[in-house]
Order: sequence, then C-alpha cells, then structure tokens
Amino acid sequence: MLVGLVAVATAAGLIWRATTGRAREVRRTEVVQAAEVGVEPFGGRATLLQFSTAFCAPCRSTARVLDGVADDLDGVRHVEVDLTHRPELADRFHILQTPTTLVLDGSGAVRARIGGAARSDDVRTTLHRILGSDHVSA
Repeated sequence: MLVGLVAVATAAGLIWRATTGRAREVRRTEVVQAAEVGVEPFGGRATLLQFSTAFCAPCRSTARVLDGVADDLDGVRHVEVDLTHRPELADRFHILQTPTTLVLDGSGAVRARIGGAARSDDVRTTLHRILGSDHVSA
C-alpha cells in the first residue's frame, strides 16, 4: 500500500511540474478592460496580464520573463497587478495561485492562462499563435 501511495504522489508531482508555467488555451472568451484592473491602456496587439502578490518569489522571475518578451515585440505590453492591494480581482479572474498570467489579444480577450512561473519559450509560442508567425521572433 505504501508503494502505491508513493507512486501516486510521484506521478501527481511529475504532472504538476510538467504543467505549471505552461500556457493553456482558454475555452470561454472573457474580455478584460484595462480600467477594470487599474492600469493604463493594454498593448495594441497583446497584453501579458500578470497577477502577483507582495511576497511571491516566482512572481519576480515571471515579471522579468514577461518584461523581456514584451520588450522584444511591438504592440505587446506586460502589466503586473498586485493582488495584495486588489484582492477582489482574485475572485473575478479565478486566481488560485500567484503568479498567474492571462494572455490577452489586442481586444482584451483572454486567449490563454499561465499558472505558475511563466516560461519564455512557452509565452513566445502562445503569442506566435495569437499574433501570427511574422510578428514574433525568439
């Protein structure tokens, strides 16, 4: 019985590790307005909307990754919202962990969601899918 429990726990850990930080397509379309989250206008072509908290170490590394991706792409903006100061947004956007990043298209529609520390290559691939191949470089 103990061996079975260890095997299940190990499998669950491996699945969690493989999926955390990966972009998942969103099934239902939800549109976010910049004013709703208290920021300046979103990016003209896409926005990386990161939800963080004050004492979240992975949030800082995710912010660096998302800043780097956004800096490389015209019309893409990274916006970080601190849930410590805006806890009502956690319920509104179903945030269960920080960091959580919503990938928005130019109209503010949520196209993908990343739970955990974002991975640069995965963010770029997701933006490639949203913006088209001629607009995204590695």
